Amino acid sequence: MTDPTSGTRTALVTGAARGIGAAVAERLAADGFAVAVIDLDEAACKPVVEVVEKAGGRAIAVSMDVADEAAVKAGVERVVAELGPPTVVVNNAGVIRDNLLFKMSTQDWDTVMGVHLRGSFLVTRACQGYMTQVGWGRIVNLSSTSALGSRGQANYAAAKAGLQGFTKTLAIELGKFGVTANAIAPGFIETEMTMATAQRMGMSFETLRAQVVQEIPVARGGVPEDIAHTVSFFVSEGAGYVSGQVLYVAGGPKD
Repeated sequence: MTDPTSGTRTALVTGAARGIGAAVAERLAADGFAVAVIDLDEAACKPVVEVVEKAGGRAIAVSMDVADEAAVKAGVERVVAELGPPTVVVNNAGVIRDNLLFKMSTQDWDTVMGVHLRGSFLVTRACQGYMTQVGWGRIVNLSSTSALGSRGQANYAAAKAGLQGFTKTLAIELGKFGVTANAIAPGFIETEMTMATAQRMGMSFETLRAQVVQEIPVARGGVPEDIAHTVSFFVSEGAGYVSGQVLYVAGGPKD
């Protein structure tokens, strides 16, 4: 059964004001989706909306703190009213609060867990009913190669590993309703977040990139469009038999 609402489905992308999220929003719009560009700062989302509209697509900017239950409820209701029921959800919103374990504050732990895990839970829970009603949906959660362990990122690594378990459980629970759930685990992607990581490590971004690329089989760093292309596959009609998977997009094999 396919979504009967119309020829245009609605996709909701969190953390979409910049970086991976912006690239995903623009790609999904190019694929024909109406896109809700979600981030904390609505004004920061507007340049992405403008890119989509200039290309002939449809998008709106929505302010939402994904860790706030009331804000998620209100934001999703606005998306439904202005674009239609979201049957594609990309949980991309993320923050880092890196530090070695003995220096990591409880607030640093809670903030990262709140955005990545609680946020993905709240947004997915708010949207899944629209998917099950029409018998079609796609959920994509952004994990990370850090889920395999990453020095100075106990909070981030644990959250990203948790998203993989969350994804597999969604696939089991929602599959009979025509809804798939998959996770993407990016490796080194050139974004503001990786620039912040370089700063934390006390080196320039160019130095960090050069060091990392030496270990990447395809001999380059990733860019947000690499992840956007992968999302495009997971939400396509052709990927309807792919669910509960974690795809490492890292320029080489990961265990």
